[in-house]
Parts: sequence; structure tokens; C-alpha cells
Amino acid sequence: MIKNRFLTFLFLICAFVAEGQNEGTVKNAVSKAAEFARYSDFGAKGDGKTNDIDAIAATHAFANLNNLLVKADDGATYYIGGKDRTVIVQTDTDFGKAAFIIDDTEVQNRNASVFTISSGLKPFKLEKIASLKRNQEKIDASLPGPCLITVTNSNVKQYIRFGLNQNNGSSQTDIFVVDKNGNVDKNAPIIWDFDQITDITALPIDEKPLKISGGRFTTIANKAESKYTYYSRNIAIRRSNVLVEGLEHRITGEEDHGAPYGGFINIGDCSYVTIKNTILTGHRTYTTIGAADKPVTMGTYDLSANRALNVSFIHCTQTNDINDNKYWGILGSNFCKNLLYDHCTLSRFDAHQGVANATIRNSTLGHMGINAIGSGKLLVENSWIRGKTIINLRSDYGSTWQGEVVIRNCVFVPADGKPISAALIGGSNSGQHDFGYTCYMPEKITIENLRIDDSQHPENYQGPAIFANFNPEMKDESYNENFPYVKTKDVILSNITTASGKAVRVSDNAFMFRDVKVNTGK
Repeated sequence: MIKNRFLTFLFLICAFVAEGQNEGTVKNAVSKAAEFARYSDFGAKGDGKTNDIDAIAATHAFANLNNLLVKADDGATYYIGGKDRTVIVQTDTDFGKAAFIIDDTEVQNRNASVFTISSGLKPFKLEKIASLKRNQEKIDASLPGPCLITVTNSNVKQYIRFGLNQNNGSSQTDIFVVDKNGNVDKNAPIIWDFDQITDITALPIDEKPLKISGGRFTTIANKAESKYTYYSRNIAIRRSNVLVEGLEHRITGEEDHGAPYGGFINIGDCSYVTIKNTILTGHRTYTTIGAADKPVTMGTYDLSANRALNVSFIHCTQTNDINDNKYWGILGSNFCKNLLYDHCTLSRFDAHQGVANATIRNSTLGHMGINAIGSGKLLVENSWIRGKTIINLRSDYGSTWQGEVVIRNCVFVPADGKPISAALIGGSNSGQHDFGYTCYMPEKITIENLRIDDSQHPENYQGPAIFANFNPEMKDESYNENFPYVKTKDVILSNITTASGKAVRVSDNAFMFRDVKVNTGK
């Protein structure tokens, strides 16, 4: 124990001398940190003016070495300037009632997170696995314990984006959890066939939960040029088994231009993460020139999840109006599985490059609604949806959902009451673009106990359609799809009511959906 303390002491002297701190401050910190570490013990002023990033980083470095809780000082306001320094968090942290000002007006490195919640466990390569199959139940590996497996085949491109933000796609990738014997968690299955593997990595999962609580964060927004130079001045979660509870994030200083943000809470390469009782803020929407040399609005996020499994957002809200389109939708995600909104009031749910299984319940979704592509089960229940559709299957990724959709006990207010011709399921696919995979509509759609408030509708309104017009060019048998779009087989409707009094119909495009079987239950 004495030896460990001595080594810790030497570490802190080196760290503090490098940052201009004195030895007396370190001794004082070591003497006080028997049970927990405070930022003030390591020299943080908390006056809202002095840049406290070095003291905050040193506090966590000491806590990480000694497995200590970190506590902020209630009433303190910690100013964090633009210095290129990331705080590594590996122990429970109580931000409490302290305030944190993150000033992004002069940032040395926009790619550097402010806090990274990380694991002390190290990833390692799995050299012997040469291929994988969709829904494979076991991998041939002996592991130290439960692990998060990330696999890539860089020779195959998928999610080849279509439209104003077109691109050449992403390398085929998957992420899943296995136990120490290599058994794959059936709740988050392998979703692709990997004929070849160019990289496969195992990251041991921390079985002890880590909790981050409290904190009142304010970002002073950047004033950079409006282009796709994303800012990562955030809390990055890169460890499994994490709970964030009671955090608040607000934004100030936004002007008529600025670079987008990649999520103040940014979750990636991890599993079992819960964001609970948290208040967030939507970012202003800015415009730039996209890949197709045309103006596009840039996605900018306060929540982001990438290559993450079993992520839950519970009792989360946002400070600005969820129906105000000046602010971009609050969540963006890629390559995720088992995403959950429960008791949330947020402007958007979004899965860009695929989600396997998603649930939205007891929630209210604002102007950008529910946007998704992916596979498995997409469940929406006991919720109010105020977007243009209940579910929009993203057309830039082929409007694909390989699985089923269930909508139950919901209220749909099309476009927040604006006069539009309502459709329940939106999207489009011409059958002429190669997305790198076969595109599917949900094989089965079940809609039960749905109230559609379409009282504000345009003239000549024919009633709400189950499907939007996914391909206006497909009018008869002469239309040829070079990349056939697999259509829905069955729709089950039960207890659907409309404010307009008009019945639900299939689509404006009766030909495209001619083979869909619609069953109405009583």
C-alpha cells in the first residue's frame, strides 16, 4: 500500500509539474483523497473563469490509480477552455450540483472529447476467426470473460448512401457480445455474413457498473465555418456497463453559422449503457454544400450512438421545443443494436446505418419523428408521434427494414398538425441504386389501437395512407428494378380511428403495393 502511494505520488508530481502545478498541491491532494477525490484538492478554482481542465484531469488520474470516487464541489463553476486535453474517467463520478462551462469558441482540437469514460481492460485481436455467418450462435474463441466483439471486412462496402450526402459506403461491420466460451448473445445476433474478415477485436466487458451522476453543463457554441467539421467536445462513453443519471446539458452562443456537433453524450464501442433523467438541448441547424454540390442541412446532435449495443434512454427531455425545426433532431446513431426510448420527450429517434431491434415506448417524438433502417423488431407503443410519418424508413439508405414493425396504443399527429396528406410509413426506393445489400420493406406490419389526429388536412384529402408513395415511377409492369425492393407481405390493422373520419387506405401507389395483404381485426 505504501509502495503504491509512493508511486502515485511520483506520478502526480510529474503530471503537475508538467502542467505548472506545485508539489505542495499534490501532497495536499494525496492526504485528502483517502475515500474520494475532489477537483478543489487538485487546484481547481471553480470560479467560472480559470481554466480548470488540468486540475480536473489530474483528479481523475489520481482516482483511476486508486479506484476512488470523484466528487465535484457543489456550487462551483468549472470553466473548461479550448485546450487539447481529454479527461479520462474510469471510476464513479458525482458531478453533483456543480456547473461546467465548456467554451468552444477557440478550440485547439475539435476531435478531442472533454471527458472519455473508458475501461482499464485492453482490447485484443482474435487471429483464428476467418469468417462469420448471420445468426451464428458461437465463435471459436476462449476468452477471459464476457467480451464485446467488433468485426470488419474492408473489402465489402455497405450503406452506400444515396442523395445529397451520397458516398461510397462503409466497410462491412458488426458488433456483438459473447460469453467466455464464445456464445453469442441471442438478443443482439450477428446480422451479416462475413465471407472474409480483415479485422476482429475483442474488448473485455467491465462487469462492475460505473455511474456518472449530476452536473450542469453548458456549451458555448463554436463559431466555425458551416461545413462538415464535426466537434467532439463531449462526454464520450467507451466503456460497457455505464449509467449516466441526472445530467443537464445546455447550449449558448449559437449564431447564424457554426460547425455541427457529434453528440454531447457520445456512446460508442460498448454495451449496456443507460442515460437516465437527463436534460439535453437540440443544436441549431446550419446549411452547407453536400457531396452532390447542392445545399444540405447538416446533422448535428446532442446524443450519438455508434457501434453500441443495449443502449437505453429513460426519462430524457430537451430544453428547446421538440417541434421547432430551427433545431436539428437530437439523436443520431449507426451500427447499433437494441436501442430504447422510454418516457422520453425528444425531437427525434434516428438510426442511420442500421439498428437491429429498437423500442420506443411511453414517449413523445417531435418534428423529426422516428427515422430508421435496419433489421429485427421495431416497436412503437404508448407514444405520441408528431413527425410527418409515424416511421420514416430512411431513403438515403434504401428504406430497408428486414423484420417486422409493431405500432401499438399510439397517437399520431401528422406534421404536428400542419395540413399534409398523412402516411403512416414513409420512405422511397427507386430500385435503381446499389446500397450494398438487398433492401426490404418490413415483412409484417402490425398496427393496433392507433388514433390519427388528421383534423388539419389539405383539400381533396383521401384519408391516411399506410404507405407513402415509395416510387412514383412504378406505375405498371413495365417498370424494371435493377436492385429489386422486397415489399411488405402482411399488414394487420386493429382499432384505427381518424379525426377526419376518413378510412385508412393502402397508398397513393396502388400498383406498387398491390400484393400487400391487409387484415383488419375487430
